[in-house]
Amino acid sequence: MASRKAVTRGKAAAKRAQRGSSNVFSMFEQSQIQEFKEAFSCIDQNRDGIISKSDLKETYMQLGKMNAKDEELDEMLKEGKGPINFTVFLSLFGEKLNGTDPEDSILSAFKLLDPNGTGNINKDELKQLLMTQADKFTAEEVEQMFAVTPIDVAGNIDYKSLCYIITHGDEKEES
Repeated sequence: MASRKAVTRGKAAAKRAQRGSSNVFSMFEQSQIQEFKEAFSCIDQNRDGIISKSDLKETYMQLGKMNAKDEELDEMLKEGKGPINFTVFLSLFGEKLNGTDPEDSILSAFKLLDPNGTGNINKDELKQLLMTQADKFTAEEVEQMFAVTPIDVAGNIDYKSLCYIITHGDEKEES
C-alpha cells in the first residue's frame, strides 16, 4: 500500500513539475519565445545548452564590456538557482518582466551600453550593434530609427528620450 502511495505521489510531483515548466511557456507569445531563444543562443557561446560564467563573460566582451567582474557574473548565475538552460532562462525573464514597465526594461538595456552613466550612447556604436547582433537591423531600419532619435552634435543619443519615444511614440509623428 505504501509503495502505491509513493508511486502516486511521484506521478503527481512529475505532473506539477511539467505544469510548472509549461506555465513558463504560456506566459509569452510564440514570437516572444522565439526571440528569447535567439537571445539565449547568442549568450550560450559554447552551444552546450547551458549559460555559464564563461558564456556571460564572452557575451559582455562582444558588447564592449571587457571588465565584467566575476562577482557580478556569479550573482547573475545565482538567480537561476542551478544550471541555466532555456526553460530556466525563460522563467527568469518571466519573473523579471511580470509587472515590469516596458520603459524600465528598455532603459535598463540601454544602461548596459552606458558604463559611465552619462545618459548618452554613441550613435555609431549603437548602429554597429543593431546591425551585427541578434535580430539584425538593416541600414534602412537604423536610418528610420535615427530619424526620430534625439542626437546631439557630437553624435550622441540621449537614450532616456529615445526610450520615451519607443514606448510613447514621437510627438512629431502624432501631429
